[in-house]
Amino acid sequence: MKKFLALALALGLSISMLTACGGSTSSSTAASTAEGSGSTASASGDYAGQTLKVAAIETAYGTEMWEKVAAAFEEKTGATVELTMDKNLEDVIDPQMKAGEFYDVVHLAAGREKALPETMLKENAIEEVTDVLSMNVLGEDMTVGEKIISGFTGNLTTNPYGDDKVYMMPMFYSPCGLFYNKANFTEGGGDLELPTTWDEFFALADQTDIPLFTYPVAGYLDAFTYAMMAEVGGQEFFNKALQYDEEVWSSAEMDQMFEVLGKLAENTNPATTSYANNDNFTKNQQMILDNEALFMPNGNWVIGEMADAPRAEGFEWGFMALPAMEEGGDRYSYTFFEQCWIPAGAENKELAKVFMTFLYSDEAADIFAEAGAVQPITGMTDKLSDDNKVYYSVYDNGAKAAIGTFATTTPVEGVNIKEDVCFTMDSVVNGTKTVDDWKAAVQKSCAALREALQ
Repeated sequence: MKKFLALALALGLSISMLTACGGSTSSSTAASTAEGSGSTASASGDYAGQTLKVAAIETAYGTEMWEKVAAAFEEKTGATVELTMDKNLEDVIDPQMKAGEFYDVVHLAAGREKALPETMLKENAIEEVTDVLSMNVLGEDMTVGEKIISGFTGNLTTNPYGDDKVYMMPMFYSPCGLFYNKANFTEGGGDLELPTTWDEFFALADQTDIPLFTYPVAGYLDAFTYAMMAEVGGQEFFNKALQYDEEVWSSAEMDQMFEVLGKLAENTNPATTSYANNDNFTKNQQMILDNEALFMPNGNWVIGEMADAPRAEGFEWGFMALPAMEEGGDRYSYTFFEQCWIPAGAENKELAKVFMTFLYSDEAADIFAEAGAVQPITGMTDKLSDDNKVYYSVYDNGAKAAIGTFATTTPVEGVNIKEDVCFTMDSVVNGTKTVDDWKAAVQKSCAALREALQ
């Protein structure tokens, strides 16, 4: 439910939605001396005697993984890591930074209610870290850029000013796409072929009595529509859409997207809108387990949420990217991901960047993965098993990552792009609005927000 509430707040919330409530912990690890490793660009030299101040949000992943990573970094560099963790990290570090006491590295995602990274970006208070991509990972022969999955940098989250400069490094990610019951399809012994295009998707309506679609609440269509924007027009088109570009939002490609959304509304289990609320959304998720809907947009947390729910005989979770718009076309899966950054006021920026490279090392990635936090590193899915591999392997199977959020604007009274893009689906399913109404409302809101861009 906490994950659902976070998704319902705004488009593009990162997986920091896993943050639990209350309490805080902080720890400072002891220094140990070890010979530095890595390339001249990253970690050569002796860092013994230096202190690195690291702040990381405490989430459902726990604190132990960060403590282990900090200890491993100390062992490799001889530096001392002062690690601060808190479930409400903004409340700890914001007052300190306003008083001129800065951390060297901060793991805190954009998209949270208090919007600390967004505020600092507006104030040019976050350090550029583009050079980290060309640095060798501490103790390895590959650069950070070579290890990170394509698409996880160069987007409007990591490059928030819309240029080629990186300020936010991508961290733990959570793919979103379509979940289904494998038992209904040939891969699980069923009769249906898994669709690879939207034409094949809608053709399933003639092959089964099961409704094609449901959604927990309409807010879950944020990641879904993000991926669809990328499918109809590509990455540059997607980026322009997120900046409310007039030409993009009035294009034939957007018409195609709304056409598909309209067909989905026609093929949605009609009971969906009755349950699409905070109290009953799991009843829509249950439709997949009971074979009352074939596909459902969601994120990887749904498997845990429904772990104890009853299910049809032979049920097995399946996950895929959105079908392509046409045969041979690109398929996309949107992903939420957390970010790591360096305050512009940090005192030890050189060592901070070395620490950043270590976060993408095999050693650190394995530590994170043990706690369930998966880094966007090529080949990580080979180390996962069971349900984790089902959804984290989506990019290994040819799907592209859609990443980014609607651009920040000054508030515009009466305009809520989330409501227009996502929640109008309820009205279209119920027949109280048409697809043309839907498209016109989004275009009107985009025009107002375009004028209010920051």
